[in-house]
Amino acid sequence: MKKSFALAAVAASLAATPAAAAPGVGGKVYGARIEKGVTEVELRYGRLSGDAADGEDAAVLELSHAFTDNFLAGVLVETEREPHQSRKVEAYSIETIGHIGRIDSLGLDVALYGEYEAVRHGADEIEAKLLLQHTKGPFDARLNLKFGKELEKGAPVELGYAASADWAAFGEFRLGAEAFGNLGTTRDFLPRDEHFAGPMIRTEIEHLPGNGELEIETGYLFALGKSRDETDGQFRLVLEYEFHF
Repeated sequence: MKKSFALAAVAASLAATPAAAAPGVGGKVYGARIEKGVTEVELRYGRLSGDAADGEDAAVLELSHAFTDNFLAGVLVETEREPHQSRKVEAYSIETIGHIGRIDSLGLDVALYGEYEAVRHGADEIEAKLLLQHTKGPFDARLNLKFGKELEKGAPVELGYAASADWAAFGEFRLGAEAFGNLGTTRDFLPRDEHFAGPMIRTEIEHLPGNGELEIETGYLFALGKSRDETDGQFRLVLEYEFHF
């Protein structure tokens, strides 16, 4: 009887711990450039499709402001929804981005990202990212290398990445591809893990109130590696409104 009760307690504890969202669901490939005075309001949505995780989604609302050409700060609210369940707020976050410099010979901007995430039903987390952005004419490529850690004794550093490449195709439309994935931890580097990659399209509407513009990005990422055990892929939609405040 005691053994059964203990097993039930463990199961309940595991069920109460929120599962980490799949890479890219509600995520973003951050750029390394900052423009002073620009305020951004962004909504990111991702939804898994196919197989056991079909219908699982996440939506992230982000508000940020560039105080200088080298410093940006913002806040985020992260929500998730399991299939056939109501949406729940999972975490609140504070983020900062600091532009480190530019390597002109490579057309490469370098920045550092920091985030503190207050998780509602689990351990808080801290996250750092190295942001790299290469631009040349109509071409833009970005790479984010992620280092995250739960604030629990003995928790390893989790490693991951986000990457994108796109180019100006016609008018205000840009075509490209994105990829998100996990790289294991400092204890287990490069195991078979979750990855998503696929095409995306981006456009923008200019001359809106506040000298603003609305950027729209959508795409579909195919499940790779361990992700294929639970889903076929994910649909992504990003709406970003920029204005000068």
